[in-house]
Amino acid sequence: MNWIDYTVVFVYLIAFLGLGFLFKENKDAKDYFLGGKSMGWFPLSLSAMATQLSAISFISAPAFVGLAQGGGMKWLTFELAVPLAMIGIILIIVPPLYRANIVSIYEFVERRFSTSTRIVLSIVFQISRSLSTGVGVYTIAIILQSVLNISFHWTILLITVITIVYSFMGGMKAVVWGDAIQMMILFGGLIICIVYGWNLLGENPAFTGFDSERLQVIDLPNLGLNGDTYGFLPMVLGGLFLYLSYYGTDQTQAQRLLSARDEKTAKKILLANGLLRFPVVLTYCVMGLIIGALVQLTPDFLGDITAMTQKHYPVEFAKSGIKPDLMIPVFIIKYLPHGLIGVLIVGILSAAMSSISSTINSLGAVTVEDLFNRGKEKLSEAKYMAYSKISIVFWGFVCIASAYLFGDSGGTVIELINTISSQFYGPILATFIIAILVKRVNYIGMNVGIIGGVVINVLIKYFCEDIFWIWFNLTGFVLTFVLALVFSSLSKSAKNEDFNIEFKIEKKDVLSKDVLILASFFVVILVISLNLRSLLSLI
Repeated sequence: MNWIDYTVVFVYLIAFLGLGFLFKENKDAKDYFLGGKSMGWFPLSLSAMATQLSAISFISAPAFVGLAQGGGMKWLTFELAVPLAMIGIILIIVPPLYRANIVSIYEFVERRFSTSTRIVLSIVFQISRSLSTGVGVYTIAIILQSVLNISFHWTILLITVITIVYSFMGGMKAVVWGDAIQMMILFGGLIICIVYGWNLLGENPAFTGFDSERLQVIDLPNLGLNGDTYGFLPMVLGGLFLYLSYYGTDQTQAQRLLSARDEKTAKKILLANGLLRFPVVLTYCVMGLIIGALVQLTPDFLGDITAMTQKHYPVEFAKSGIKPDLMIPVFIIKYLPHGLIGVLIVGILSAAMSSISSTINSLGAVTVEDLFNRGKEKLSEAKYMAYSKISIVFWGFVCIASAYLFGDSGGTVIELINTISSQFYGPILATFIIAILVKRVNYIGMNVGIIGGVVINVLIKYFCEDIFWIWFNLTGFVLTFVLALVFSSLSKSAKNEDFNIEFKIEKKDVLSKDVLILASFFVVILVISLNLRSLLSLI
């Protein structure tokens, strides 16, 4: 990097500090954590996508496709379940949650079950989200330190402290508009990498040098039970429960739905994400193939990745020789001109800060709402805002601590993050589905179900390492559901909360335009995925 690149990065960071100042006027909880419930579907949709399609995706997904051992275009099967999950959230989860008029979605659980259930579920969310975010912060810091030529510790502080400041000052409006801008920068970075990578390949065959299995998307026989990964059935079933939980019952995403100006807008956010994720992830994957082909054709490129692995990941270098996640950063600094290097580094910073800002904002919301603003005696507006800003700062530094404690790992980091989160998503989803649809479960059964579902899920993962991690989204759901039913029947004396949900799914809802579009889109992306290997082999 030279002075041009550093100038681009510096201007970007100052601009985002200014964003927090621009949205600093927040009068109450709905302003600070829900943007006054006045935001439209477009910025909220981009914000939701930016939170999910983060810097880890920008770096790690292409690395998995183009370079990681056992990787390839099968990463695209991650997207097959997204339209189906959006249908489920639109029909079952959005109506009761949005109408409840809440900030923390776990308040909904308290109304249905008890305060203890709310706190248990909130703690499960806080642990899982802070751990997975810490892993992401660590990885991005390691990668950026080699590009920016500053120490790992300063890199972590650069990413997190600026994010804390603009989230602290601007609340949800700053986070959402920041995410929207960052998503556009990130996608621009993808296009730049694809164009430059393709031009560098020149007359060389782009994809024909790959093993045919790396170009395959759909793997029907693979059940993901014997050490195999990314089979069709586990990705559709496990992925369905993962995305139902993530987009519908994870505070980081549900907070965007609750920030919408009305229920119709909330459903538009889900429709937009259901339609846009596949083409964006397909772009990631194509970028991975192009740059992976360049690695195969350019020994110096592979040598630089190996050298950087040896320097920054000595343990992994001793095991496998290279860290696949370094493929994109090495490409940026090796092949792009100055100025564009700065833009791409800004893209990585954008995506990293987007994920962190969403996390600390949502963690702050559930901390204040679930621990301090419960019961009959509510906090005054002054105390609420003070507690909210303190919690934003607290969780920002927890993510930093988590990065140091849990970040160093092998393999592609995107898989590690999903492995961690999948232990928790099923139990969280089961709690909300039971709260909405099953009346005979009481708070004792629900509490046992949540704790038991997480603990048993972790034990299964520990003792059965050959089971593909995406299945744990389904097993956690089933375990929690069964345990909740069983222990509720054994504790009939426990009184259910008097909470009636005026909600039912009608035929017009099932046949609504949004549902039909998403169902049709699922068929379209399935057909594309089945034929993608043949299409790529022609290029």
